[in-house]
Amino acid sequence: MKWFVGLGNPGRQYETTRHNIGFMAIDRFAEQHGIKIAQSKCKGLLGEGHVAGQKVYLLKPQTYMNLSGESIRAFMDFYKASIEDLVVIYDDLDTPFGNIRLRYQGSAGGHNGIKSTIQHLGTQSFNRIRMGISRPAPGREVVDYVLGSFTKEEAQTMPSVLDKTAEAMEHLLTNSFEKTMGKYNA
Repeated sequence: MKWFVGLGNPGRQYETTRHNIGFMAIDRFAEQHGIKIAQSKCKGLLGEGHVAGQKVYLLKPQTYMNLSGESIRAFMDFYKASIEDLVVIYDDLDTPFGNIRLRYQGSAGGHNGIKSTIQHLGTQSFNRIRMGISRPAPGREVVDYVLGSFTKEEAQTMPSVLDKTAEAMEHLLTNSFEKTMGKYNA
C-alpha cells in the first residue's frame, strides 16, 4: 500500500493558487487512474484505488495548510498506515517552477504544511515530492505569492508539470524511492 498526501487549502478561492499545486497533482493522478476523491474522512478528502497492482490512497487534507499534519496523523492512526509508505506532495519555493525534487527527509524550510506534518509525525524522515513554484520577485510578499495564481506562462506548462509528478508517483509504486529520485530529480 502507498498513500499520497497532496498539500493545499480547501475552498474555491484557493483552487488555482501556487500553494495548492499538491492538490492539483493528486487530482491529476486520480484522474489518470480513475480514482474518485470524494470520501470525507480523516479531516480530508480521500480516494482509494489500485494502480500498478498496489492499493493506493490519495488524501487531500481539508484542515488548511497550517494544520495539514492533523489529517495525515488521523489517516495514519485510522488505517494503521506506515510512515514508509507515505509520500507528501507540496509546493516548494526553492525549486524552480516546472521541476520536481524528491527527498526522504529534511526540515520544513519555512513551509507551514510540512512544519505541521513533522510535528504530527514526530519525525523529519518521510518521503516527499517537492513541486517547484520558484521564489517571488524581490519585494513581493511570500504569502501573497503562494496564495496567488500562476502566471499565464506557468499555467500553460502546468499540464506537463502535473503529468511529470503523476508519472513519478506511479514510478514509486514499482520502484524504490532512491531509484525514483535518480530518475526525476532535476
